Amino acid sequence: MFLTISTTGTPERPATDLGYLLHKHPDKAQAFSTSSGTAHVLYPEADAGRCTAALLLEVDTVALVRKGKGKGRGGAPDAALAQYVNDRPYAASSLLAVALSSVFSSAMKGVCHARPELPGQARPLRVEVPALPARGGPGLVTRLFEPLGWTVTAQAVPLDTEFPDWGDSRYVRLVLESGTLTVAEALRHLYVLLPVLDDAKHYWVAPDEVDKLLRAGEGWLPGHPEQKLITSRYLSRRWSLTRQATERLELVRLAEADDSEVETIDNAVEAETETEEKPTPLAVQRREAIVTALRRSGAARVLDLGCGQGQLVQSLLKDPAFTEIVGVDVSMRALTIASRRLKLDRMGERQASRVTLLQGSLTYTDTRLKGYDAAVLSEVIEHLDLPRLPALEYAVFGAARPRTVLVTTPNVEYNVRWETLPAGHVRHGDHRFEWTRDEFRAWAQAVAERHGYTVAYEPVGPDDPEVGPPTQMALFTLTNPKEAKAA
Repeated sequence: MFLTISTTGTPERPATDLGYLLHKHPDKAQAFSTSSGTAHVLYPEADAGRCTAALLLEVDTVALVRKGKGKGRGGAPDAALAQYVNDRPYAASSLLAVALSSVFSSAMKGVCHARPELPGQARPLRVEVPALPARGGPGLVTRLFEPLGWTVTAQAVPLDTEFPDWGDSRYVRLVLESGTLTVAEALRHLYVLLPVLDDAKHYWVAPDEVDKLLRAGEGWLPGHPEQKLITSRYLSRRWSLTRQATERLELVRLAEADDSEVETIDNAVEAETETEEKPTPLAVQRREAIVTALRRSGAARVLDLGCGQGQLVQSLLKDPAFTEIVGVDVSMRALTIASRRLKLDRMGERQASRVTLLQGSLTYTDTRLKGYDAAVLSEVIEHLDLPRLPALEYAVFGAARPRTVLVTTPNVEYNVRWETLPAGHVRHGDHRFEWTRDEFRAWAQAVAERHGYTVAYEPVGPDDPEVGPPTQMALFTLTNPKEAKAA
């Protein structure tokens, strides 16, 4: 993975000033350890007339696979073979962008203590990237860089020079030239736009990526004609982060138009919003609805099937009416987190005797789950493939047979009310399905009839008159409680 930055100069303003700006001496070849391998900085040429700094990134492919666990983290192409056949070590991408920010961090900030007058000076610059993945082709490369003051030459690389009929690959050879930009501006453009053109990142995009984008995009991103595309791709199309970044960029644009500070505009609504009550999260409303329904049923011994990280178990422990609470999950990691959340190792003996965490699969019968008053399946069924639902149904309703069973699941009709959820998408990447109210009721009614239960339904969250509540809950009651007691 290779990139060069060149400049020309005069005896009065020698090109070797580039060494001061990059904080790397032209007479040395230096190596730096990065998160993805070793970055080398060297100068193929360095004199008063012309100076070129080269960044060569040697990617540690084995370490990259281990960190990503072979999954092509960040949406790497050709996922099925990505662990063995990919372009990550060769084509400029987020790997090179991270190396730029690591090796040239002071230069990106426009800091030069030895020559403080240099960072603010525009100079003739030429940037070359021999292999750049460009999803969108040379046209998109031009649309991204040209508004920033670059003269762009983006030459498509053919798939095979011997077989021109095969057409072009998704890679381009990029040359950027400008005489109106500083080195810091050039580095920030590259830092943002390299992963944007690749349209993939090698690491998980966390909320702090919004701050990184806004820092690197200061002065040019708010007014860029392709701002929406840049923001969306840089944040790996995470809608909540993209929306947050877009709102903050709009504040910057308004502040510039009004010739005022961002804080001044942002504080204009502070007095009003401070008095507004924050809505209760849906997860909290769901737990409150479950606990209320369990109290109403008179249950004392409760199973939390698919307990995850123990949030519901924690809520049940606060109520002394629940004398025995058992959390069951197939994931040992989730149970470990639940144990830490509940502080089982520091819990008093009497309190600890009320709670048990068990590892187990809900699609297999388990004699340990028999004899309980109630069982809860909170946001569980939608994580199973549909063909496996009958196995869960029998394990819970046919074998364990608690007196009361509560099942909650998303209402897919309500998804249109989530502004940040793209049309046609489920709420969580692991959801195998999401049901309408009619589909859920049809399944619940059939389960009740097969296993001797009656079923009622309650909304969880705001009940929209058109699309219903965000979460739907079914309350199953065994028609012959003596049978459950005998079992």
